[in-house]
Amino acid sequence: MSFAPVVPPTELPGTAHGLPLDGQGILELAARSMFHLFSSISQGMFLVDRNGRIVWVNEGYKRFLPALGFSSVDQFVGHMVDDVIPNTQMRRVLETGEAYLIDLLTNRAGTFVVSRIPLRDEANAVIGAIGIVLFDHPETTLQPLISKFALMQRDLDDARRELATQRLSLGAGKGHGARPSKYTFASFIGTSAAAVEVKRQARRAAQSSSPVLLLGETGTGKELLAHAIHAASSRAGGPLVSVNIAAVPDTLLEAEFFGVAPGAYTGAERKGRDGKFKLADGGTLFLDEIGDMPPGLQAKLLRALQEGEIEPLGSNKLVPFDVRVIAATSRDLTAWMREGKFREDLYYRLNVLPIRVPPLRERRADIPALVEALGDDVALRNGSALPELTADALALLCAQNWRGNIRELRNVLEQTAMRSDAHQIDSQVLEQVLHEAGIERIAPATPIAHGDFGKSPARTKTLLRPLSAQVTEVEQEAIAAAMAATGGNKLAASRMLDISRATLYGRLKGNV
Repeated sequence: MSFAPVVPPTELPGTAHGLPLDGQGILELAARSMFHLFSSISQGMFLVDRNGRIVWVNEGYKRFLPALGFSSVDQFVGHMVDDVIPNTQMRRVLETGEAYLIDLLTNRAGTFVVSRIPLRDEANAVIGAIGIVLFDHPETTLQPLISKFALMQRDLDDARRELATQRLSLGAGKGHGARPSKYTFASFIGTSAAAVEVKRQARRAAQSSSPVLLLGETGTGKELLAHAIHAASSRAGGPLVSVNIAAVPDTLLEAEFFGVAPGAYTGAERKGRDGKFKLADGGTLFLDEIGDMPPGLQAKLLRALQEGEIEPLGSNKLVPFDVRVIAATSRDLTAWMREGKFREDLYYRLNVLPIRVPPLRERRADIPALVEALGDDVALRNGSALPELTADALALLCAQNWRGNIRELRNVLEQTAMRSDAHQIDSQVLEQVLHEAGIERIAPATPIAHGDFGKSPARTKTLLRPLSAQVTEVEQEAIAAAMAATGGNKLAASRMLDISRATLYGRLKGNV
């Protein structure tokens, strides 16, 4: 099947001359001019017909084709848009005729700010649509707007928490362990592809009442996401009750979960005590470190989840409850099932909506924003601002593996702030903190060793080249290392290298 080429607006007859200066002519000229303007100033643009088939792409969009699996425009044009652009919403634009002027799109090619606009004929029928990539690095281009929104969101969250606290103090959800959400999705800092994806999954989970299982290493933000899911769910007005299973002795866990009847055993409270399931009634129960639950209690938890009722210790009366369960673990539950440490039936009961929270080393591009946010929090706690990090210090932070993830990063920043009296923190101060904290230091880039000249003929030959060529090579290696350390974040990379973003763009394009 062949497709007639779409003629660019600048090549349409009568664009420059010949159009009558009546209203219709001016309108047509304006439409062509706007099309040309969007095509030239956007990061990329393409057209689809009424069936969703791609019929044209501009020059800017060609650079995204390799990441989508195509080596040329001819291979790309003619495909259905749903088949070649993951997560696109162009089909919805064609079906509804509604424009999406601002939206975030994440796929194999990256994260983009996009617009989707329907095209209509004289009878107002949808005949196709335009997809426009406005920004291909929203974490840098829109950072001021994102920061302002995050600040406004935090203020709103504070007000909501205060209202929820007042409501709880008046008796709604009152009890041990019941509290409002401390965090929302705005609290999960990051605009990398990994961060955007985990927030997308969590937002979808918030719209459901099914159990959620948060999987990830310690310190990645699983508890924060649990709070955010509760705050965005239909149960946000109910209590959020948390249980850290690893922190409660095995002998007390059953009473902690199911409660104790009056006088159930010697020393028990006369009025009895409600368990976490009862306290969370109408809200959310967050079971942190579910993998540490002893096998004997796993069967009772499974029965409670299946039946929707609990039996307090010392009682023969069943008490119904209505909770949404969010569980989290840093354990490999599939391995634990094979070893008989975790019940398979309980795993499948909890693993309805699994969300993997990525470790910090998989979203290094978010480290500069995290440093800024964590620095503000450290400043509030300590009563003094965190000193500014130099470019080499930030590069050093971005290069580490962070086995403790965000929790470990915060600890290092706090230690660094307490040690330094200067207005700036350089890499030497950070290296000392990392060493004393037992963190295996990883250098952001490998420098040329001093004194290597003359030690080997090969090394000597390498150094006896034009200096400009050596400088260019080292510069490109440094840029590649910075881009790798920041996950492709050009703003953060330029700060590491202490050059302007325009200079970095020029070097990346080879304009050395």
